[in-house]
Amino acid sequence: MKEKQIELGIKMLEQEFGAQRVRRAIDAVQAFRVEVPSWVFGNFGAGRFGDFTPSGIARNIFEKLEDAAQIHKLSGATPRVAMHMLWDFSQDGRTPSWKMVEKVDQAAGELGLGIGAVNPTYFLKGSHRNTYAAEEKTTVDDYVEQTVIAAEIAKKYADKLVTLWFPDGSSYPGQVQLRQAYRKMKEALLRTMEKIDRDVFVLIEYKVFEPGTYHTVISDWGTSYLLTRELGENAGVLVDLGHHPHATNIEQIVTRLIEEGVPGGFHFNTRYAADDDHSVEPNPELARIFYELVLGDVVTNPKADKNWAYMIDQCSGREHRMHAILHSIDSLQIALAKAMLVDTVALTELQERDEIILANRFFNASLILADVRPIVATARLEKNLRADLLAAYEASGYRTKTDAERV
Repeated sequence: MKEKQIELGIKMLEQEFGAQRVRRAIDAVQAFRVEVPSWVFGNFGAGRFGDFTPSGIARNIFEKLEDAAQIHKLSGATPRVAMHMLWDFSQDGRTPSWKMVEKVDQAAGELGLGIGAVNPTYFLKGSHRNTYAAEEKTTVDDYVEQTVIAAEIAKKYADKLVTLWFPDGSSYPGQVQLRQAYRKMKEALLRTMEKIDRDVFVLIEYKVFEPGTYHTVISDWGTSYLLTRELGENAGVLVDLGHHPHATNIEQIVTRLIEEGVPGGFHFNTRYAADDDHSVEPNPELARIFYELVLGDVVTNPKADKNWAYMIDQCSGREHRMHAILHSIDSLQIALAKAMLVDTVALTELQERDEIILANRFFNASLILADVRPIVATARLEKNLRADLLAAYEASGYRTKTDAERV
């Protein structure tokens, strides 16, 4: 959008929603922070991606950090990078290395970044019979130890956040004893939490399927919630947008967690394939989710400890990685801006009068019909950033540089 279009767009939004509400939306976009994943910048290759590698791909954790720094330079919204233990903090891919942690922490600091959530790597060779729910005690012990080390790294070098996703499950009925698998998972988690400092926060992710296609040990938000009740106050639920059956009402899950006082976090992506491969796109579902986050005061809350943890988790296939992550940031800021425009007092009046269609139309005027691109653009321009993230990236020369260097 050109500058005159942005100014005109702001005026039109002020006429419809009020200058104060538009200003609040601009401020919220400027305050919003989201972590980018280190793994999005690297090479997945083979398998479902057909061994295709986009140009300029990062070849190691230090090039991933360079990419993340460029993203933060352009967006001003991504000061931390989520890490995968044995992809980023290991020299052999099997064991964590404190020397690597120190090198990564130093490199990140030099680039103006910080280490974000630490993710233990559970899907290693030898885990075909599960991890925390494995029959082999040595397998469980190895993964518990890795998770405890992840928590130590998170406390010493990062923001005291560990996020857990377990691929445990089964592909056929009768393959495992379902109750026993859940019991073993809970026992191993309890053993882990006993060894983790209470000021380190643990978020438990869930997934409806994959790699097991009959059952997953932690298959839904309810299972994660039940486990957090056992684990203590420093445990919460991590919602990954891709990890649900289609047509799941995710905003309803958000409201229940907030109402119950359960700390939470998000892995943002788009779930066309009921997984987390795709970039975030601006859509009504995402705007409704952000509305509930805003209403629950767990996003851009001045008290940082009241906010949920927000991270992007996507695995780009053919698309350019830097394009994909910038597109996600743009989409998240658009959804937040839409949510900030809703006049909750006026909406409540319609709800109390039982004006069903009028309430729906009033709700959708902000969350679907409002063009909030001028709000997002203004938020960036006021911070001396380019209004269009993708155009700024293409003009920066960074793509030409990395394409030439990373052969």
